[in-house]
Amino acid sequence: MATAVSTQPTEPATHEEENAPQIVLLDPALVVRDECNAREEDTEPDEDLINSVKEIGVEESISVRPRPDGTYGAFKGWRRAQAQQIANATAEQDGRPVRRIKAHVREDLVGRDGWTRFLSLVENKHREGMSERDILKSQELSLIDMSDIERRQASKALGVGRNAVKQAKAAQKLDDATLRRAAAGGMDLEQTAQLAEVESVPGAERRLLRALERDHQEGNGGRGHWDQEMALLKAEQDDAAARIKAEEDLKAADIPLLRQPGWGQKDPSKPLAELTTGLGNPLTEDNHKNCPGHSARLDDEHQPVWHCADPAAHGHKVRPQPKKPRTEEDEARAEERRKVIACNRAWKAAAGPRQEFVARLVRQKTLPDAARVFAQEIVLTLPYFYSSWTDKHESETVARFLGVKEPENADLTETAVQLPKARVVNALFAHVAAACEYDIREPKTWSNLNARQARYLLILEALGQDDNGSYQLSEVEDQAVARHRPDTAA
Repeated sequence: MATAVSTQPTEPATHEEENAPQIVLLDPALVVRDECNAREEDTEPDEDLINSVKEIGVEESISVRPRPDGTYGAFKGWRRAQAQQIANATAEQDGRPVRRIKAHVREDLVGRDGWTRFLSLVENKHREGMSERDILKSQELSLIDMSDIERRQASKALGVGRNAVKQAKAAQKLDDATLRRAAAGGMDLEQTAQLAEVESVPGAERRLLRALERDHQEGNGGRGHWDQEMALLKAEQDDAAARIKAEEDLKAADIPLLRQPGWGQKDPSKPLAELTTGLGNPLTEDNHKNCPGHSARLDDEHQPVWHCADPAAHGHKVRPQPKKPRTEEDEARAEERRKVIACNRAWKAAAGPRQEFVARLVRQKTLPDAARVFAQEIVLTLPYFYSSWTDKHESETVARFLGVKEPENADLTETAVQLPKARVVNALFAHVAAACEYDIREPKTWSNLNARQARYLLILEALGQDDNGSYQLSEVEDQAVARHRPDTAA
């Protein structure tokens, strides 16, 4: 039977523990592992702990909650409880006393699984040996089972955001080794979940850890480099998905996809553009589709280039003009083409972090002066790019920057009526930024960025630095604005 004693807690008590019963002495045989104990790995006491408990007992109290069968579920201190059980099993033969164990009996936690798991997580998270997977799983399960008030309090205590449940679930898709490296590299819960999103991209973990290190080295708490790397990884992931989709479309149409021949193998196939019929007429997809050799390769943009797998076997002729041998100039053009495709993809990806930063600026209580002055200048001088954009009456981007729900269906007339006076300058900047974004929307903008477009990017870069590095230009943006940067050497 539990016996109350006057022992005071050795740790600061939570608000609930202050109202809970005093510490009692329990028979360790009545203590079992609570089903909401956060630790699921390394749950056994080690030899050092067992030897210590044999000599002096358990000094630090455990926390339990009553169970219907008369036992007590330990959600804090289960390893200590086991150590006392082991010590008691041999106490009589070793001439040691059979000891009871000090415990907080938390009757207030009966039926409150989420909060119980959270308290167990807080206890175990800072103890040596709790795995990253146990931490993530406990964060997910405890926050799911809480009331809204408890969830807000627990999220604040854990230092996680409002999407922690979803993020913890996503992060658990990573294997144990990756989780350990992510934690060692300083990734928070949100970043670990984002790594899980793009893990399939080759080198994703290495690239994100490098971006995180750059943010840490700047020492201002921002994550501008991380956001840009994530955007690029997602673009590459989408590109890989587009490749898979193109291959699947060919397979569904029963068109063989030609692979590059192995070393030392001859490739008899040729593109239809280099072939003719037996009578010398051009071959196209339509007039070749019934040929047994009808096949395709995918170009760098995942579009099919139609081939015949074996022209000689199927009666086709090679066009009379001789094929010129590939030269260094051809190789240079091919390399330039690959660079253009990569930069186009990177420019499209960079729009995401850039526009998210603009939205954060617009939704701030006070718009930075540099953004305000820039917006006022554009409205007063009405440059062509701005006036031509206003003629299009495009409002979705403005609504998105302002945080309007369902921006694609937004009525900005109604938004204008509801807009407080103090927010007018923010809305003005949202309007100007939307026009600037439209002006640089084309993927090839990076190749010939003009001074006006560069100014917009440079202003955002400066604002991002002022905001603790929360926004950084991407590599392709930095490359595009390089010739427009002020000459600091002058």
